[in-house]
Amino acid sequence: MRLPLPRPRRPQAPRAAGLHAELTPELLARVRTIELRARRLVNTLFLGEYHAVFRARGIEFDELRPYVPGDDVRALDWNAYARTGEPFIRRYREDRNLTVIFAVDCSASQFAGAAPQPKAALAAEIAAVLALAAIRNGDRVGLLLFSGEPQRYVRPRGGAVHVLRVIREILRARPAAPGTDIAAALQYLVGVQRRRATVFLLSDFLAPLEPARLRAAASRHDLIAITVRDPVDGQLPGAGILTLADAETGAVVEVDTSDPATRASYARRVAGLDAARAALFGQLGVDEIRAEVGTDYVPALLRFFRRRGTAA
Repeated sequence: MRLPLPRPRRPQAPRAAGLHAELTPELLARVRTIELRARRLVNTLFLGEYHAVFRARGIEFDELRPYVPGDDVRALDWNAYARTGEPFIRRYREDRNLTVIFAVDCSASQFAGAAPQPKAALAAEIAAVLALAAIRNGDRVGLLLFSGEPQRYVRPRGGAVHVLRVIREILRARPAAPGTDIAAALQYLVGVQRRRATVFLLSDFLAPLEPARLRAAASRHDLIAITVRDPVDGQLPGAGILTLADAETGAVVEVDTSDPATRASYARRVAGLDAARAALFGQLGVDEIRAEVGTDYVPALLRFFRRRGTAA
């Protein structure tokens, strides 16, 4: 006998100090810069691609208008013609009513790396591009921030002002709990978002995945993973003996990065995680987009849209 799952509580805005960066003029300038770049990409590249891939749930009647030569006769409303003796064309509009949610990892590992730009900033920019494309197509956008626990949920809404809030929330977010718990985030999302949604899950995916939670989320929603990495996440540089700190646990270790065997062991470990994740995503039908700090992410997004468009 299956017992009903308790309805998860909606996370409240974190009140403890240090969970959000201050809303400084510099942060506002970053939001504006990301918005401008995202808007340019949407206008030039992604608007049509998004509309074609994420189709509406259906169409609804809009209006009757008089027939003019050249109209498709298959759209004639014969009932109106019988009543009035005049030909009319039935016009429809798309009833999109789509919900797009960004589940964004804001754990400590998202701020670790060797590149000047943290992974969190790249995740915010990619989310901004997709969110603007969604809003421009009449869809609603929501946000779930998580670290070692779900920590902030912004209910889906429409409008450009709401997109700016989503970008700002991602850029300001700091971890509320140690570690990265993707399973807890997905469990919360399944509970709080009852209607089917398109969910973009953004993380470096260096934490283990729980297949059962991922399967439950993928069966309820259209789940798309966006893997955001720093170059050192996959391969250590040959820089001699380094003292490295684990961003999640704080554990410190000395590593001789000049040793080829050490670098190879590290690369094999990450490659093993990636292979297991790719296999699991393949079983569950979860698409994956890969992006790396310092590398243009636009080609990866375009490949995703075109791959989806072909499959559709």
